Amino acid sequence: MRIASIIFGLGIALLLTPAIHAQNPDAVVGKWWNQEKEAQIEIYASEGKYCGKIVWLKEPNYPANDPKGMAGKTRVDRENPDPSKKERPILGMDLLWGFTHSGGNLWEGGNIYDPREGKTYKCKMTLETPDHLKVRGFMGISLIGKTNDWTRVKGYPQRDHPRKASSASLYRRSASFSYLGEK
Repeated sequence: MRIASIIFGLGIALLLTPAIHAQNPDAVVGKWWNQEKEAQIEIYASEGKYCGKIVWLKEPNYPANDPKGMAGKTRVDRENPDPSKKERPILGMDLLWGFTHSGGNLWEGGNIYDPREGKTYKCKMTLETPDHLKVRGFMGISLIGKTNDWTRVKGYPQRDHPRKASSASLYRRSASFSYLGEK
């Protein structure tokens, strides 16, 4: 009987751990691997919203066989429909912006930009566990979109005091849905 009570208690504790962790609005703050582990995205709080930028790329330069003749050059936002933004480096770009914590384990109302297509998508994030984040980019309603799984970078825990960003960086529409995963 005592063993059954202990097992039951441990089971309840394991089930509640993600919910307890997600009650903290800053639970998503930190560095995250994208699904393919080709990029690291740092999520941070800025003026009451949550944003994210690309802080590491596995391949920061174009490959030797780049079809647009940019072999060896730094990856840039070359598909952006705004000609003044086509030369911006991907590394350091704001990937996510405008999220608010909706309660529990959900952050909504944000956007994500895909430099491979030059398009902006609505986005929401769901913290499944302290180290597993589901990021869904979509058009219109959430049913039309794609979800990718991000994992927290080991050795880079959630920040206690997220860095502040300028309001200008909050509205830079330069991030990458394509770095969330395959199309």
